[in-house]
Amino acid sequence: MAAARVMVSASNTVTASLLSKGPLRRPNSFSLCCRNGPVQKRRLFTCSAIYNPQLQTKEEGHPETLDYRVFLEDNSGKKISPWHDIPLHLGDGVFNFVVEIPKESSAKMEVATDEQHTPIKQDTKKGKLRYYPYNIHWNYGLLPQTWEDPSFANSEVEGAFGDNDPVDVVEIGDSRGKIGQVLKVKPLAALAMIDEGELDWKIVAISLDDPRASLVNDVDDVEKHFPGTLTAIRDWFRDYKIPDGKPANRFALGNKPANKDYALKVITETNESWAKLVKRSIPAGELSLV
Repeated sequence: MAAARVMVSASNTVTASLLSKGPLRRPNSFSLCCRNGPVQKRRLFTCSAIYNPQLQTKEEGHPETLDYRVFLEDNSGKKISPWHDIPLHLGDGVFNFVVEIPKESSAKMEVATDEQHTPIKQDTKKGKLRYYPYNIHWNYGLLPQTWEDPSFANSEVEGAFGDNDPVDVVEIGDSRGKIGQVLKVKPLAALAMIDEGELDWKIVAISLDDPRASLVNDVDDVEKHFPGTLTAIRDWFRDYKIPDGKPANRFALGNKPANKDYALKVITETNESWAKLVKRSIPAGELSLV
């Protein structure tokens, strides 16, 4: 039987300032159908399922095995989805970010989008656990309540279709995150990666807890205060498949990072796609909406 452990720490508990104690509502908003409750239509859609701000991670199985899973639970022990149940938008350009892969690690962890409660697991290929050929140097994970629609051809990005996953985030702060940790971040830039013909956005962001967070507010600030980081991120994701004999990934938008406004546009559009998905306006296929 798989072992089960609960990991709770101050750094991995989502505080009241992170998750709202009630639905994220504004005057003149109106409700749309959501699997767990209303979605508030503003500029962004946010499911109002999470009322209790206390979350913890629970491990099932053992790390680096096929049955290893990291679940998120509220303080009543109820499992919640890091993809569907954590609000995306916190207001004032701040978003929730779920860490899947802590910086300076190589196990390819990801949300299991086809499993109930979408826990975080290690990716596999041909029945074997996947690892990057070298460590990733930034915290890497997802923006909840976003989805890159595989039926949508983005005319601005070579007509590429979405990769059927939540939007990826590369968080450039100094601290090393933990699997399943939820951080407050602000987006700074966007890279339009083309992975085997699919559009796989990389949103570059920084945790608000980072000492330099107040200094960086757009793409130019990143180059000023984190010199070389944007190029390093692009080159890392361009080349990481080459050791496995695959071609390098490509980047659209002139092979350059787009600015913060463009990153916010990507977030809004993919959040809208997620809202259509959970409303079942778009077929979910094998994706879990629970």
